Amino acid sequence: MKISSLPNRIFIKLLLSFWLCSSLIIAIVGLLPLLQQNHDQAPIPPHLQGLLERVVEHLQEHPELLTTKRDKRWHRLKEMGNKPVRFYVADEQGQLINNQRVSRGIRRFMLMADEAGHPISHQFKSELLFGPEPFEIKGKRYTLYGRLAEMHPRPWFFFFAENIALTLTLAILLSGLLCGLLAWHLGKPLRALKQSAEAVASGDLSHRADASTTARKDEIGQLAQSFNAMADAIESMVNSQQRLISDISHELRTPLTRLQLALALTRKKGQTSTEIERIGYEAEQLEAMIAELLELSRVKLDIHEHKHKLSLAETLGQVLDDAEFEAEQQQKSLLIDIDDSLMLMLNPRPLARAVENLLRNAIRYAEREVSIRAYAEPERVILSIRDDGPGIDNEADLQAIFEPFYRPQSARERESGGWGLGLAIAKAAIQAHQGQIVANNATPHGLEVIIRLPR
Repeated sequence: MKISSLPNRIFIKLLLSFWLCSSLIIAIVGLLPLLQQNHDQAPIPPHLQGLLERVVEHLQEHPELLTTKRDKRWHRLKEMGNKPVRFYVADEQGQLINNQRVSRGIRRFMLMADEAGHPISHQFKSELLFGPEPFEIKGKRYTLYGRLAEMHPRPWFFFFAENIALTLTLAILLSGLLCGLLAWHLGKPLRALKQSAEAVASGDLSHRADASTTARKDEIGQLAQSFNAMADAIESMVNSQQRLISDISHELRTPLTRLQLALALTRKKGQTSTEIERIGYEAEQLEAMIAELLELSRVKLDIHEHKHKLSLAETLGQVLDDAEFEAEQQQKSLLIDIDDSLMLMLNPRPLARAVENLLRNAIRYAEREVSIRAYAEPERVILSIRDDGPGIDNEADLQAIFEPFYRPQSARERESGGWGLGLAIAKAAIQAHQGQIVANNATPHGLEVIIRLPR
């Protein structure tokens, strides 16, 4: 059975990855003593074996060399590329007979050779020892050992075997690297899915998981495919809902137009009464509400309309002029602080409509003054609209005032009129720019709406 058809494929990947990683580290660390042991019992190289045999032959020809102390030249030769070689002879009891001062290295090597049971060579830190070579002289058994005193190249694993702390540190780093690669392999598509989910949550219903994630054969790929299917269904349902609202609003205008025409004919004939005037007023309100619904639907349907890099002050120029005139008519002042050099990617009409709704709302409830200011941050532009009105007492209302048809039960909404669509239109327009909009009570009183737009 192929692995791709097995269930829980991520489980299999995790299991195999961690198992292989830990097994590799354990094998490397565990093999070091075995490599060292094999090297300790390595056969003597032919040139060293030949050197021992020549010395044994020389001793057998001149047995007096073992008993006299005057001639010591035989166990101090210059061989191996003019390098000094020293020889040691041990008797049957393992006692060295030609040297009174014996190093710890030669004693250790004699034990190693005795355990091995055959001639070996071993590289210590500063010397190479080799032997033994057994021989007989006058019925007595002897063994010969050789020593090269200079430093010789050592196998790489000796360094790690002698530096356990460093070996463990490197093993930990290697396992961390392997686990890091695994985490990156699994985390990269999950981060991409997270970004896709955040994009959809912020209103970008056209965003989908990328092809590299959906092409994976494990559960992450299946999750990405399911996410794309879900996003398709949500986008279709939302667009259908917005089109339905738009279609219904258009259809409502037909009987409303007939009603307004009948009222106009009635007034023209001089037939007027309190009831007719009330009907006319409600018809006008209904017309205004339908217009707001159509605007909200249009903004949400055109959320992915192409944007252009424009000046914020120029985009809001007409809106600010109208708001300033409206404030003057109500004996209020509008303070404007927007730098002409502020440029950002925007869709002019929805953004202008959003700011217009917010300014009208602020002017309506302000006591004397409304301010609008904009300033740039490294990655975004902050737009603040503030009034000195009563504000909103209920904290829950501050979070919900941007929802369609929501009207807070606070001082700002007494005798306010409207249907709770102006702020909803503003929120939809800001979301179309991948921005954020929040409302907070100002100090000492009033309301401040803050808009954050990406640059």
